[in-house]
Amino acid sequence: MPDAPAPVTSPGTSRSTSATIAPNILRYLARVAGESGVDLQPLLTRVGLDPTVMGSAALRVSYRQGSDVIRQAVQRTGDEHLGLRVGAAQHLTAWGLIGLAMMASDTLQDAIETGVRYQNLSGAMTVWSARWEDAGYVLRADLPDPALDPTVAVFLTEEAYSSVVTLTRLSVGAAFAPQAVEFAFPAPRDTRPFDDLFRCPLRFDAAGNRMVFPARWARAAMPGRDPITYASVLEVLDKETASRRDQQDLLEVLEISIAQSLPAVPSFTEQARRHASSERTLRRRLAECGTTYEAIVDGVRREQVEQLLRRPELTLRDITRQAGFADVSALRRAVRRWHGLTPLELRAGLLEREAPTGRPHAPPERGAEP
Repeated sequence: MPDAPAPVTSPGTSRSTSATIAPNILRYLARVAGESGVDLQPLLTRVGLDPTVMGSAALRVSYRQGSDVIRQAVQRTGDEHLGLRVGAAQHLTAWGLIGLAMMASDTLQDAIETGVRYQNLSGAMTVWSARWEDAGYVLRADLPDPALDPTVAVFLTEEAYSSVVTLTRLSVGAAFAPQAVEFAFPAPRDTRPFDDLFRCPLRFDAAGNRMVFPARWARAAMPGRDPITYASVLEVLDKETASRRDQQDLLEVLEISIAQSLPAVPSFTEQARRHASSERTLRRRLAECGTTYEAIVDGVRREQVEQLLRRPELTLRDITRQAGFADVSALRRAVRRWHGLTPLELRAGLLEREAPTGRPHAPPERGAEP
């Protein structure tokens, strides 16, 4: 394959509440946490992911759901390298048909580019891109939300590159090592797990997340290469991508419609009418997306509340009205269900996280009820 100057990339989901992510990371996260004696099932059940749901091949979760579970899992395990462990526990079979296509690719570069092309089907929570640069073949991992909780951001970056190096060794040989790996987050207290896993020069506090593949490895032949199997699987993946795009479009249209209508919430009947659909058909289409209209409304309200809490001049009564809750008590119950915090505790955390270094933020008490 000729060296292409333009990066191979594929966009992530554009809204954090859309249920469009295959929950592969959460499944492995639950397994790894369980090996440490931490049962995540009560947490998963609380966000609507009971064992039956988690076992469904059709299940999709939102970026927000995934982030919430990850943040609390890191807190409960106390493992600052949990992302490395979750990535290292994976196998290409976890990626389903994408994994098969990667194994059937001609070279490691082809396998990587196949993974990047179909990343939205794989359960990836980072946005991947790949290209040749002066240093070698570079695989970048960007976070779709720059305001992501730092704990979740570190986990996702660790998991992303840990899974890549693990799966590459399973595919082309245990001797594989990147030329270099760069992380945008600060160096942890103990970097030995990174040294042991990656076996190459590491850099923290970098401008971005990058893994550099030596040219000889990028061009290495895949042991399971099979052009007929590869072409056949890509046909199926292309059809699934088109179907997933239609599902994502539906979810985003509904989210935008709800957000623009707040504080009123359009009824399900009204939404069906707007989309020239029967209620039965719309409910079936949402079930195919792995969600319900009520869950979409809840996600949009949650996003709205979090944005409003970032404005210290607003009281809880203001936020209650704008987000469409019946009263302040209903708002408090919803925030407690989403975050396990009161609205003012959540506001304090949001403002503290976003305050520029050395500059005090507005006190959360200004949002208290008069």
